[in-house]
Amino acid sequence: MTKAAAVGQSGAESGAAGGDRGVHLLREMLRIRRFEECCVELYSRAEIRGFLHLGIGEEACAVGVMEALSPDDAVVSTYREHGHALARGLSMRAIMAELEGKVEGCSRGRGGSMHLFDAATRFYGGNAIVAGGLPLAVGVALADHLQGRSRVTACFFGDGAVAEGEFHESMNLSELWHLPVLFCCENNLYAMGTALKYTESETDLSLKAASYRIPARVVDGMDVLAVEAAAREATQAIRGGGGPQFLELRTYRFRAHSMYDPDRYRDKAEIEGWKERDPIPALVAQLTASGALGEGGLDRLEAEIAVEVDDAVAFAEAGTYEPLDDLERFVTSEAVPQEQTP
Repeated sequence: MTKAAAVGQSGAESGAAGGDRGVHLLREMLRIRRFEECCVELYSRAEIRGFLHLGIGEEACAVGVMEALSPDDAVVSTYREHGHALARGLSMRAIMAELEGKVEGCSRGRGGSMHLFDAATRFYGGNAIVAGGLPLAVGVALADHLQGRSRVTACFFGDGAVAEGEFHESMNLSELWHLPVLFCCENNLYAMGTALKYTESETDLSLKAASYRIPARVVDGMDVLAVEAAAREATQAIRGGGGPQFLELRTYRFRAHSMYDPDRYRDKAEIEGWKERDPIPALVAQLTASGALGEGGLDRLEAEIAVEVDDAVAFAEAGTYEPLDDLERFVTSEAVPQEQTP
């Protein structure tokens, strides 16, 4: 991706899913889908409380990008991050326990759905503020850059973040300082309940990144193979010293903005039309046609994932709430004795 040809479509470059790799991608998307469907049930029973933002329909974005990252790379996400966390390798148990507010959760039950965190996988949020993760990602990438580390920081954000000042500041600084950031805009066409056409005079969001001289491209976010191919090309360019890269992943969430949202701003026909492009059945069809999935292969995957989801729920339900004595723990840092200060 050169700056002279910054914006391009990538749907045709995805190719066919082959063998074990294709089944792996399918498994990861199914894990996210079934986990979040379970979350709907638990939320309805008040076992999960607070805000809950689901990414059902957007699984190809999370899985495709994560396939291009190495364990040393960093990920900064949004409040719609269950899929990112699962695809990154966070334990389903730890995520479910976090959603239920248990100490065994990845953030000790203090963060909930919007604040998943795991230092071991370099998964730095879960950020509830729109566009709040962008400057954090620039900071992480700057630290790696100054220390001479060959790492990529992948930053996920929605189309609504593009209207925020942090977006433009982050684009400008990342290119000015030539930082190793992969900006992944999950454009699902709606910032909460407002359609993109009502918030942006230019709805081709990749052009905004290109205006900062950042190589940018449009990707079919409903095609996991297209996302993976684009992400691999972008991360390869970053590791080669090419500076930041921008992917506009055009996708769609099948459910409302959050569980509190009555979803009265979208036409039902529009939702059903996007469901016809569901990334999971699309990949199933490819794998079935190629013979990679095999007879009964999908059923076996579903059964294995059902066991994992049930186990995560049981783990969370058996977890413990933080004792009241720890209520103020972690709120402030411990004072350093005067004689130990420099």
